[in-house]
This record gives sequence, structure tokens and C-alpha cells, in this order.
Amino acid sequence: MLEILRPGVQTTVQDLGRHGQRHLGIAQSGALDAPALMLANRLVGNAADSAALEIVLGPVEILFRRDGWLALTGADFAATLDDAPLWSGWRLPFRCGQRLRLHGARHGMRAYLAIDGGIDVPLLLGARATDLKAAFGGFDGRALQVGDRLPLGAAANLAQRCGSSQPRWTPDIRVLPGPEFHEFTPAAQAALWTQEWTVSSQSNRMGYRLQGTALARSATPDLLSHGVLPGVVQVPPNGQPIVLLADAQTTGGYPRIACVIEADLWKVAQARPGSALRFVECDRTAARSALRQQQAELKRFEWSAYGR
Repeated sequence: MLEILRPGVQTTVQDLGRHGQRHLGIAQSGALDAPALMLANRLVGNAADSAALEIVLGPVEILFRRDGWLALTGADFAATLDDAPLWSGWRLPFRCGQRLRLHGARHGMRAYLAIDGGIDVPLLLGARATDLKAAFGGFDGRALQVGDRLPLGAAANLAQRCGSSQPRWTPDIRVLPGPEFHEFTPAAQAALWTQEWTVSSQSNRMGYRLQGTALARSATPDLLSHGVLPGVVQVPPNGQPIVLLADAQTTGGYPRIACVIEADLWKVAQARPGSALRFVECDRTAARSALRQQQAELKRFEWSAYGR
């Protein structure tokens, strides 16, 4: 068991989310930086889709009530265990009664804490992820609060520390032109690729709102509601794009100018308010290749002597 002594800005239980249920209006939810969550889980011997903690900004303090192993990935939070510095991207042991402190992100936005055995909250609709908008899943369907005690799965029989490199964040986000890309003016199409977009402070797990040159449509017919997915870039009437993320609605009516490729969605989630992003045009072949490369990097770790 672990106890939350200080929950930070927003700490939730997340896994890889709920899939195959969008036709029922059920959002995906799950980790916004899925590669970081998968790596943290594999470091401590869990299945890649096990439940872990997604921690936003901090500061956070956690008390461990059993011995075990932990791994922190994603944003670097200057973490300490009983005041001893912890390395991000490493599997490290902890003892019952020790305190983990995440003091604040030095870079990035979200960290992932995996514990051997996983966070053992109930499965709901096939996942343990927290859906904050619908208030279900995770731990009572909400962000964690002071005093919450989370059950853990069975401890793993691990013998040594190990670590793995993590991908380097850059502001370049690869996207595919969207279904309504052709409806935007030539100036708007050019601006999508050439201008830097600033992440708004109004961003959340549903979507990242970006600020920049307003993107105007050359024709403005009403659109029927259509299905949307994490990664879709919608443009509301104010012309400021929104990148949908894991908690996004399942249908929408705003034009879809682009779609962030799956391999780069983690970079959007790790961008802090006020930072700049650049969209880079991509095709389907390159998008599939990038995802295969990302998956292969995790597999290489799993096949290594330390990953087993």
C-alpha cells in the first residue's frame, strides 16, 4: 500500500486506457505520455499496461507501506527518497516507511510512478484509468487527495537496479493533414506549418489549446458531428487549434485540420503552458514507421538482460 501525503496539482491513477468503446460515448482516458508509463511498468517487472500514477507538476509526497521497487519516468521532478536523490528512468528499491518526494518538474509536465505489482484499483470497463470528466475509474474516479491509501499488487522478485534511456523531447510535432484541411484558406494552411504555436494555460487532459495566428476557413458550411480520437487537431470558430488528448469527447463538430501521429502525442502532453510547438507535415508511411520504431525501442529493453 502507498499513502498520499501531498497530492500535487493533479495526481491520478492511469493505465493505457479504455479501447474499443468510443461508439458508446466512453472516452479513452489513460496516460497522456503512454511510452513513459509503459517504460516505468517494464522497469519494475509489470505488464506494460499496468496501473501507475500520473503526476502533474507537483510537489508530491508519498509514503510507502511495504518494501518494493519503483520507477519514475517522464518529466524530471528532482525526486528524492528520504532526501536521497533518485534518477529518472531507473528501477530502484524502497523500504516500508520511506517517503518519496517529487519537488517540482525541472522540465516536462508529467511524471509516471510505477510500483512493482501495479496500483491494484478495480477494473472498470476493461481498464483502471481515471476518467476525470465522467468521474469513474482509478481511485474513486477523481484526482488523489491527502490521506488516500492505494492498494498495490503482489511484490515482484527483483534482484538488481536497472535503467533505460528516455526519448528526448523536441517541440517538433509530426501531423497528418486532416479531413477538412482543404477547407482552410491557403494562408491558414501555410500558417499551420510555419508558425510556432504557444500552449495555452487553459489546456487539460481533454485537449491542449494552442495560441497563434487564427486559422480561417475558405468555406464555412456546417459540419455534421463526426467521430474524433486523441491526436485530432480541431479548429473552433476562433481559429485557435485544439489538440485532443486521452480524455477528449468521442464526437465533435469542429473542422479537423490535422492529426498528431501516435508516436508524437507524448511530446504534446509533456509541453508546459507557455511553451512553443511546431507542426511538421507527415505522411501515413512515416507515421507508421515512427510508431514501429517507438514500439521496437521498448521491446529492445524488454529483451535485454535487465528488462527480463
